[in-house]
Amino acid sequence: MKQLQMSYGQSQCKRLKSALIGGKKITRLNAYIDLGIFELSSRIGELEKQGIVISRQRITVYNRYGEKTNVMEYRIEKTENNG
Repeated sequence: MKQLQMSYGQSQCKRLKSALIGGKKITRLNAYIDLGIFELSSRIGELEKQGIVISRQRITVYNRYGEKTNVMEYRIEKTENNG
């Protein structure tokens, strides 16, 4: 069972890393919808353990009821080292 969880998380990390390197900004909701990642913070932590520097910014969005709410947005800053 542990091996299955490891490969599952690794494939999610690959999708997340590819999206971030491609310039996409990721929130928990679009990680779930677009990438099939439910535990985004865990995958972010795994990428950071690999040495990838990921920026965080709290942004304000509107929920389905029209109310303002804050969510975390993740991205990789463009540098000479990562594109």
